[in-house]
Amino acid sequence: MLLREIWYLIQKDFRLEWRQRAALSGMLLYVGSTVFVCYLSFALRGGELPVPAWNALFWIILLFTAVNAVAKGFLQESRGRLLYYYTLVQPQAVIMAKILYNALLLLGLALAGFGLYAVVLGNPVQNMPLFLANVVLGAMGFASTLTLVSGIAAKATNSSTLMAVLGFPLMVPMLLLLIKVSKNALDGLEFDASRSSLLTLVALNLIVGAVSYLLFPFLWRS
Repeated sequence: MLLREIWYLIQKDFRLEWRQRAALSGMLLYVGSTVFVCYLSFALRGGELPVPAWNALFWIILLFTAVNAVAKGFLQESRGRLLYYYTLVQPQAVIMAKILYNALLLLGLALAGFGLYAVVLGNPVQNMPLFLANVVLGAMGFASTLTLVSGIAAKATNSSTLMAVLGFPLMVPMLLLLIKVSKNALDGLEFDASRSSLLTLVALNLIVGAVSYLLFPFLWRS
């Protein structure tokens, strides 16, 4: 029953996103324009972008893209629609569906952004499977954390400001791990060199998912 509700809610979110294609186009435009600004700042002036700077800029772009993409998850839902959900589905289904939908959305944006980023600024990645696995974990981590923060911020008056205040401090530890694993992938190191960091990222994603599953029903009733 819970899995069926999650599936229906994910389908609903995809249909709404497709009907409001301007929002998706805006996110893609944000990624493209940010990459283009980086190109104007480095490559166009004849300077070669150092590998650490390439890595840091890539994750900064994904972080701000994630905040803009996930922030609307609960903030765009009207109180009437949330009350309608309350009568139909379990609160656990709502938060899990939002997390999975946002993870898929961020993963698509991350892969599209990486493709454009690699074409414009070069692709110094030497261990591509490790890098892509790190991107998947990053998309899931950003989605789970920011979705829960979005649900909390939606209950406040100045929700957009609260979203930024709560979201960025929670993202810093995960961002440091993601940058570390990406640096190993850029240097061509094997999976063994990043095993502990990858396991930590998986554990963080599971913890945030479990906390969302357990605590969101109390937030839902408030």
